[in-house]
Amino acid sequence: METENPVNYKYMGRSFNDLSINDDSTAFSDCNSDRSGEFPSASSQNRRLLLACANSENSDELIRQLVSDLDSCSIDEQKQAALELRLLAKNKPENRIKIAKAGAIRPLISLISSSDPYLQENGVTAILNLSLCDENKELIASSGAIKPLVRALRTGTSTAKENAACALLRLSQVEENKVAIGRSGAIPLLVNLLENGGFRGKKDASTALYSLCTVKENKIRAVEAGIMRPLVELMADFGSNMVDKSAFVMSVLVPVPEAKTALVEEGGIPVLVEIIEVGSQRQKEIAVAILLQICEDSVLFRTMVAREGAIPPLVALSQSGTNRAKQKAETLIELLRQPRSGNAAARHSDVSV
Repeated sequence: METENPVNYKYMGRSFNDLSINDDSTAFSDCNSDRSGEFPSASSQNRRLLLACANSENSDELIRQLVSDLDSCSIDEQKQAALELRLLAKNKPENRIKIAKAGAIRPLISLISSSDPYLQENGVTAILNLSLCDENKELIASSGAIKPLVRALRTGTSTAKENAACALLRLSQVEENKVAIGRSGAIPLLVNLLENGGFRGKKDASTALYSLCTVKENKIRAVEAGIMRPLVELMADFGSNMVDKSAFVMSVLVPVPEAKTALVEEGGIPVLVEIIEVGSQRQKEIAVAILLQICEDSVLFRTMVAREGAIPPLVALSQSGTNRAKQKAETLIELLRQPRSGNAAARHSDVSV
């Protein structure tokens, strides 16, 4: 597996250890446990769950019974068991380990392939909630969860798709799973969710893609799946609340040549220049970092960026931005103002991956 290292950029004697942004944590902080269901209204099941959450002994006994019910011949019993396990795993972290140790993971994975949409949705979401425990991630992946989760991305309800994207994100936090997830066909489906999903679907897809695309072959898969078009569209829409997420995803893609070309073809340069003009400080810094990478070895792209009117907002950023943004803006200004010569560029830039 080839994982991309931070880009080392040198220009006019200056060295940048990393063209990424200082902190992406707030941009990708909300793909956690499922947000699609709470305890139902007062019922015997509800009271049983509340009792289990309050009492460890009752919890252990209930979990064993629910895991047994997952293999029931009754679909209704399976649905109820999957729902209750899902909620137990959501609301009490220690239950995630108990449920996994009780043998729930394989039967829950089997439910993900069910033709019943409600059963599939609860199976997906239970696996998502169990995957929040680091101890469970390797077991979930080794038990064969990746391909069923990808099928749920393709055929599931909107909630199942969103939660499958989150579950794949959690599994991708184990580095060796990233290639397996990419090779399972997840990338085009996540790109489709990014482009056509609701607001939560777009957020979950972008977060999963950001994690998966630290691997070079997944970057190429994403570009081939047409990811640049929705990224550019979302970055251009300041009301989408997706500018930061989309820009961070783009920033991990642009080290590969295919991504640079696709970004330009989809009209990304005007959008990035506009972000430098009117975006937040963090958005401006991301945009400059992306433009530095697409301009580093292309006279044509530098010319396009300069003609788009990038230099005045870059000058303003070099005077009023964060220290990192100022440094990047100054470097990009120098790069855009240098003679339009490929040889000159070659003498002053060095990018290693």
